[in-house]
Amino acid sequence: MNTERLILRPWQDTDAEALYKYAKDPDVGPIAGWPPHTSVENSLEIIRTIFNAPETYAVILKETGEPVGSIGIMFGNELHSAEMQADEAEIGYWIGKPYWGQGLIPEAVRCLLRRCFEKLDMTAVWCGYYEGNMKSRRVMEKCGFRFHHTEEGKTSPLGDIRTEHFMRITKKEWISD
Repeated sequence: MNTERLILRPWQDTDAEALYKYAKDPDVGPIAGWPPHTSVENSLEIIRTIFNAPETYAVILKETGEPVGSIGIMFGNELHSAEMQADEAEIGYWIGKPYWGQGLIPEAVRCLLRRCFEKLDMTAVWCGYYEGNMKSRRVMEKCGFRFHHTEEGKTSPLGDIRTEHFMRITKKEWISD
């Protein structure tokens, strides 16, 4: 899939070095609930396991051809954060710190929203962010998501207890935006 500045494509083993370059940053993973990558080999393992899931994409800069982040769609029958119906999905994302604030992730999220509503026939799409992750919340707001609810006492993948806020956009809201 292509946007103005990005290519969204499945992760490849050859992306491991670029993935490690951005995913090792302690400012990137922990705020989203996952540990910084520890080596190129660790990143390769993530590509072969977690990023091997359907609808999981490397966020590639058209200008350089380099993967600088990840985005994916999770469905009601998979591991996800939101309590979803069968015809709903959740979008998760992150991008390397040098690319924060450039509007790249909102561009990628809009592309996946189009996919969810036009190709996958979803009726609503969710996004969640942990308390304090205002950059992630801002992406959701820019893409038309609206606050839905908050859940306290959630155990993150890092094992700590956090508050998670959930935002949602319905197909009807997306069409009217």
